[in-house]
Amino acid sequence: MWLALWLSIKVALLSIIVAMPLGTLTAIALTRLDYKRKDLITTLFVLPIALPDILTGLAFLNSFRGLGLHPGMLTIIICHATFCIVVVYNNVVAWLRRIPLSIVEASLDLGANYWQTFYYVIFPHLRSALLAGGLLVFALSFDEVIVTLFTAGAEKTLPIWIFNELFRPRERPVTNVVALVVMVITFIPVVLAYRLVNDESR
Repeated sequence: MWLALWLSIKVALLSIIVAMPLGTLTAIALTRLDYKRKDLITTLFVLPIALPDILTGLAFLNSFRGLGLHPGMLTIIICHATFCIVVVYNNVVAWLRRIPLSIVEASLDLGANYWQTFYYVIFPHLRSALLAGGLLVFALSFDEVIVTLFTAGAEKTLPIWIFNELFRPRERPVTNVVALVVMVITFIPVVLAYRLVNDESR
């Protein structure tokens, strides 16, 4: 159980590291730049989290087989980061729409380049959104089970460990306690993310 817990924590943290920059950059690109088919790109981008988990898991499994990747920790991280990017993307897009374009233009007019404008003007407005997105990514990755079942191979995250223990009636009390701990661990980041977004909105 402890090995499964540690693996779940590592996967969740690595998913945050991958999803945060990719989701943020994608949100900026799709919000600020003008594409002819931006709506289509946005729809395709949201598909991994909109589709049923079984279809997503099968799609990932077939893709990994086609690429010659064996199921394991790497494939779990790729899966979790892929559908967690959408969470970061949605948070960042919501906050980017609140930032007046005039302050970005003013920064550029005063001599700042694009990276300086992002760091000194845009990023301070996005800190709460990014923190809330990171917390939601952790919660979503930590308790994901269906997609992980297709792509974990011999690895066992904590939700998979709980799933396997359900078929061992003698271990049911321990499984119930661990399931309660998972609920608490995933509930706290969601509440914190909700409070962050609401406080910043006020």
